[in-house]
Amino acid sequence: MFEKILVANRGEIAVRIIRACKELNIRTVAVYSEADANSMHVQLADEAICIGRGPAPESYLRIDRIISAAEITDVDAIHPGYGFLAENAHFADVCESCNIRFIGPSSRAMNALADKAVSRELAKKAGVPVPPGSEGVVETEQEALAVAKRLGYPVMIKAVAGGGGRGMRTAHNDISLVKEYRTARTEAERAFGNSAVYIEKYIEDCRHIEFQILADQKGHVIHLGERDCSIQRRNQKVLEETPSPFLESKHKKLRDRMGRAAVRIAEVAHYTGAGTVEFIVDNQGNFYFLEVNKRIQVEHPITEEVTGIDLVKAQILIAMGEPLRISQSDVKIQGHAIECRINAEDPFDEFRPCPGRIDMYYQPGGRGVRVDTHAYAGYTIPEFYDSLIAKLITYGKDRREAMDRMSRALSEYIITGIKTNISFQQAILQDPNFRRGVYTTGFVEQLLGGARRELIEEKI
Repeated sequence: MFEKILVANRGEIAVRIIRACKELNIRTVAVYSEADANSMHVQLADEAICIGRGPAPESYLRIDRIISAAEITDVDAIHPGYGFLAENAHFADVCESCNIRFIGPSSRAMNALADKAVSRELAKKAGVPVPPGSEGVVETEQEALAVAKRLGYPVMIKAVAGGGGRGMRTAHNDISLVKEYRTARTEAERAFGNSAVYIEKYIEDCRHIEFQILADQKGHVIHLGERDCSIQRRNQKVLEETPSPFLESKHKKLRDRMGRAAVRIAEVAHYTGAGTVEFIVDNQGNFYFLEVNKRIQVEHPITEEVTGIDLVKAQILIAMGEPLRISQSDVKIQGHAIECRINAEDPFDEFRPCPGRIDMYYQPGGRGVRVDTHAYAGYTIPEFYDSLIAKLITYGKDRREAMDRMSRALSEYIITGIKTNISFQQAILQDPNFRRGVYTTGFVEQLLGGARRELIEEKI
């Protein structure tokens, strides 16, 4: 049994982890940057240690400082949350070498899924389809042009170490390919310290559907159903729901096939802990492997709502060596859940991040409403990190009730002093195509384009 866990993260996910630890009677240590001195996770933890200045490379990405904080406070384990060092195999190795348990997959599993190009090959070995693409990393512009010619436009350029939509660019001709190839490499180097990219055929009008998995140290792997993450802006998720309306309405057999594929990939990689296997699905119901997220996901709460399983507690218990207490047949999906990401950004200025001080903060409540956040009145959102300030989750007996509840909850949410995307989320909820569950990854661009722009402005 762990007695003390260090949370190597910040924001709402750090608060979420601390809550799970408290319910397991485990003490917590928060690490924080100077910019996060007044953050909620610092206030809620049993102990807190400053590890550097605001920029992440000077704090949350400093392995040496995090390990020093862990040793000073004598913790048993480190939970990395998502982002930062959560998928860093070297960090996992350093933790283990210091006799500190890393709450996540082993470095062996992370190396097997080290980057998206490598994980494509692993998926092939598992017999899971992948989109046509380059054979590994694309080193030069000339090689990129040759790959694009073979695949045919449009193509997607992807950072092998990517995440959160960063290091991803779409190209429709040779000129845009060269430009976007350079941009993707630069962005990937800046975001992940790794400029390597590969190229895939871009599948248009697709759906982005992911499966949550849990795997213990005995080789037992299950999935907890899917999440539809097709509502995206610039490859960054905006709203997620489960079950997927696409699979629910037309392709229930496909759900079983995709779930089994997710489990196979985890088994081949000798995966342990919580993870997410991501797929894209075309209009004909063909699915293709995208990647494995080797961590807890931002959108994990909706899976918790429909399964009743606490994923963060499950991560901790698996790291302690506990076996899974449920089998695949025990997993029951009940009702429907939706998550809206509440960001500090301006929808009418290219969604520009809007850090600053929150003057008034009132969050919605009532039956079936959950808010995961670290925000409060008087809190100043730092400029150094992503714009996510809260996750609003609603649960209903069916999709209609979950949508209606979300619309009501969004109407109650009051945040002043900064600009947010709350009204934009409300516009999504009111869109007739979304209400019918008929949407793809191009939904947001369509919503923002042409005549629909006036409709959004009117609703906002």
